[in-house]
Amino acid sequence: MSHPRRFRFAADLQSPAEGKSWADTVREVEALGYSTMFVPDHFDEGLGPIAAMATAAAVTTTLNVGPLVFDCDYRHPAVLARELATIDVLSGGRLEVGLGAGWKKSDYEKSGIPMESPKVRVDRMIEHVAVIKGLFSGEPVTFAGEHYTITDLVGTPTPVRPGGPPILIAGGGRRVLRFAGAAADIVGVNASIHSGEIDTAAAQDALANAIDQKVAWTREGAGDRFDDLELNAWLSVAEVTDDSAGVADFLSQIFESTPQDVLASPLTLIGSAAEIAERLHARRERWGYSYTVVPGDKVRDFAPIVADLTGT
Repeated sequence: MSHPRRFRFAADLQSPAEGKSWADTVREVEALGYSTMFVPDHFDEGLGPIAAMATAAAVTTTLNVGPLVFDCDYRHPAVLARELATIDVLSGGRLEVGLGAGWKKSDYEKSGIPMESPKVRVDRMIEHVAVIKGLFSGEPVTFAGEHYTITDLVGTPTPVRPGGPPILIAGGGRRVLRFAGAAADIVGVNASIHSGEIDTAAAQDALANAIDQKVAWTREGAGDRFDDLELNAWLSVAEVTDDSAGVADFLSQIFESTPQDVLASPLTLIGSAAEIAERLHARRERWGYSYTVVPGDKVRDFAPIVADLTGT
């Protein structure tokens, strides 16, 4: 059955809301109608993701939790699969598993973890996904790869959903997106960040023509299952405003592009509630995006839009 591609929204939280506890913050996100609470996996951003996800799941009843996204270089998949399966079981199946190959240069430099070539990082991620999926199956896993070796290991506990929670793979390059199309349930179609930091080149890689190519790569990898995928957009800029032209004009200097191109990028979302709704419908029609990730500090601003569009 094809994925219906109905709209849903996630909040990307790095910290509690001002003056609130973490528990009260995630309860508010749930009450505002967000489907999911995501946390980042960078050493200089936010809470430790596993503990933050587990706590959020414990104090909510309908909110999904997940990482956006775990860097596969930081944790062995046998260890991570056990922690994730535990969160999935204890939450009653409210886990989404975001995985990526790593991109942020400062994470590697400051932690001392080697930042190997893109090829090696993507190779490792592909193996990582295979191991985690195997350990979610409830069957003994034996795996012999270049980076991981698993011998007759049964993943415990067994996740709530047969086969495990949905896998979200995010990236911006051809190889990652082709793999995501073939292996993921949710694909985060993002800009490529070749330099290891968000810069003008990354911003330009988020423009509409670049996204056309990225979705085509995803489609190539997915083949007949493309319509079953959910496409996810992580917003780098989100602003509810009656002056979308003014905001876009300012951002066009950063993007080194036109204001019109900035507004058309699916990784920005700028305008009045009506304009934003129109942009989201147009993006779903052109690319298939239906799952939008709102920055944590904009969660309340976007709440009326979330209420109006979720499930439509």
